[in-house]
Parts: sequence; C-alpha cells; structure tokens
Amino acid sequence: MRAMQITHPRPRHFAIVPAAGSGSRMGAVRPKQYLSLLGQPLIHHALAVLCGAPEIDAVYVVLSVADEEWARHDWSALGPKLKPLFCGGATRADSVLGGLRAIAGEAAASDWVLVHDAARPCLAPWHIDKLVRELAHDEVGGLLAVPVADTLKRADAHRHVAATVPRDSLWQAQTPQMFRYVMLRRALESATDVTDEASAIEAAGLRPRLVQGDATNLKVTYPLDLHLAEWILQNREGVTP
Repeated sequence: MRAMQITHPRPRHFAIVPAAGSGSRMGAVRPKQYLSLLGQPLIHHALAVLCGAPEIDAVYVVLSVADEEWARHDWSALGPKLKPLFCGGATRADSVLGGLRAIAGEAAASDWVLVHDAARPCLAPWHIDKLVRELAHDEVGGLLAVPVADTLKRADAHRHVAATVPRDSLWQAQTPQMFRYVMLRRALESATDVTDEASAIEAAGLRPRLVQGDATNLKVTYPLDLHLAEWILQNREGVTP
C-alpha cells in the first residue's frame, strides 16, 4: 500500500513595523512616523506597499501604548491586512518582541516575519519581492542591504580621524529584515540590546544572508531626508505623485 504524502501549507509572511519611537533627531513636535510626506503621514507610504504586497498576509504596526496620533488619521484605504498593536516598548527590539508576542496565536513557528523601519517610506514592491524570493529556501533568513560605497573614517574622541576603515565586504543594513517567527522571537528574547533583528540572529550564532537592495530605500533621520524621500517617491518610475 502506498504511503499517503502529507503536504504542508506554504509558510505565511507577516510584516511588523515598530513605530513607537519619537524620532528626536528630526527636531519635530510630532513623532517622525507621523510627519507629512506628500500629503500623508510618513509611515503611510511603506504601509501601503506592505499591505499591497501579495506575499504578505498581515501587517502589524507596533505603536506606543500612549499613542494618540494613530487614531487621528484614516488608514481604511490600506485594507484589512493592516492591524495596529499598542504594545510598543522603549527600544526597537522591545517593540518588535512585543509584536511577536502579540501575534503568537496567529503565527506558526515556521512562518516568516518581515520587520520594516517606520522611517523608510520609500520601500518599493520590488524590494519585498526580491527579499521573499531570495530567502524562500534559506535556513536562516536575511535582510536587504547595500554595499558601502564611501570611504569610512573612524574618529577619536575629538573628531579627528583615528583610522581609515577598509570598506571591502562592508554592507549598510536596510529593512525589511526577514526571519522565521520562532527563530526571531528566541533571538530577541536572548539579546534585547541590539539595533536590528539581524544583530539578534547573529548573537544566536547564525549568519543572515545579505540581499542587495538599492539606495532609494533610505531611512528618514534628519529633516533633509524628508526632501530626499519626497523626490524619490515623485520620480520613481511608474509612480504618479
């Protein structure tokens, strides 16, 4: 008698966008994620791309418990995939871990989680598509990144050049960063003092894969970056401002 073959459903993909920070370096009254960009809150642009990606099943925005700004905006156009979670913490790692715990009843151990910066409004559909395709069969997961192009200098305490750092093999990390649910949760529970998810995975002794992105996926950190993001969104091929 022939044995019955057991088939498993495809792993699902969940996006988590930590958005509990204040964005103090922008020098603005409102948190950075709510600053206006082309007539919408800055965070709206990335959320629209994530919600529109056919690969992604749900998009969770992790907000501060005291967030009052979210309710002042209309997010209905982004559809039913978008789900706010008011469980953000003091750091990015705290917020992501809070989000992972909040969706424990939804996500299976082998499901993928894509963590994206709320301050990267220029995320494009092809960024998600490339990341998902290249990591589909990777045992660990990985992140979008770009090779470092500039000469790097290490400074001393007085901002004098202490050394020139070779840029060979150096990459600048971006987001999304994509890992299995159980792997990412365990890594963040063990290493909370990290600045991105890949660092937590590395601390667990694993080696995330670098998936080459591009410079348009910039992070808005300073006021000038808002103008750069606006230019990118207005001039990106196939996009009508």
